[in-house]
Amino acid sequence: MKDRMVKITSSELAMLWSQYLNDSGSICVLTYFLEKAEDPEIKSVIEFALQLSNNHIEKLTVTFKEENFAIPYGFKIEDDIDLTAPKLFSDSYVLHFIYQMAIIGLTNYSEAVAAAVRADIADYYMECLTETMQLHKASKEVLLSKGLFVRSPHIPYVKAEFVNQQAFLFDVVGKKRPLVVAEVSNLYANIQRNILGVATLIGFSQVAKDKEVIQFLHRGIDIGKKHIKVFGSKLAECDLPVQASLSAEVTTSTSYTFSDKLLMFFTSGLISLSIGYYGTGIAQSPRVDLGVMYNRLSLEVQLYSEDGANIMINHKWLEQPPMASDRVELGFENKQ
Repeated sequence: MKDRMVKITSSELAMLWSQYLNDSGSICVLTYFLEKAEDPEIKSVIEFALQLSNNHIEKLTVTFKEENFAIPYGFKIEDDIDLTAPKLFSDSYVLHFIYQMAIIGLTNYSEAVAAAVRADIADYYMECLTETMQLHKASKEVLLSKGLFVRSPHIPYVKAEFVNQQAFLFDVVGKKRPLVVAEVSNLYANIQRNILGVATLIGFSQVAKDKEVIQFLHRGIDIGKKHIKVFGSKLAECDLPVQASLSAEVTTSTSYTFSDKLLMFFTSGLISLSIGYYGTGIAQSPRVDLGVMYNRLSLEVQLYSEDGANIMINHKWLEQPPMASDRVELGFENKQ
């Protein structure tokens, strides 16, 4: 199926390399979740998610070897988790976690399909997309059956009409127009992601060992809570509800569970996703004050992300992605 005369593009390599790191980390976390799960239905969803990640790593490894690319180190069960550690998150939290990861996977894999040029790479990501759709459906069905699924607010049906005044966009001062459905959708989704993120970082901060990492995680918790409050205030203007916290789904365990390297990797991933989703919020929010809000919060997250990257670099936890050749350096190499 593969044409060996066609080299993998930089876009394809970026996707493959990033996915290897993500899936190797997911294998560690999901293996631990599976070990601690008690609910049979949720356990089945975890098993399915773990199977997908294991299959991805096997296929990615074959591709890297065939293309003579170095295989990323990634994460390993023997290095990055302790399966004997006490339970850190409830089964309900794990189900929410997998559901949100499936949503992220759908976005990433659809972008990968669009960016892939070589037939075998495109086929692989279409397969990943199909599998992730199944995982999304499975996790959502269990959430619904257990009464854990949180629906976005309902909006009354209105007649079709056209905007007839500039205040629809520019009512920066004074009374704002009601939120349009795209604005509500993004605010609510960002609240959900931050609620999950806060609960995640609370658990991570309890089991982290390095003081700098613990401080970094606590800062992330504060940022997440602040952003939930800001987004919630916008929904409250239209008397729309806000989802309850998931913090109660974190146990009181403080035993070593995940390596600080793995904790920082997942936290950095959550930060990067926030920046992307806030950008979508800007693009889909006609109301100017919402764009200003997203820009301000995005800047805060970017500064937080930079500090996280510095921590990972200082501890030699940040694996360097493939880079273009430095032609200037090559020109001087072995010529002195």
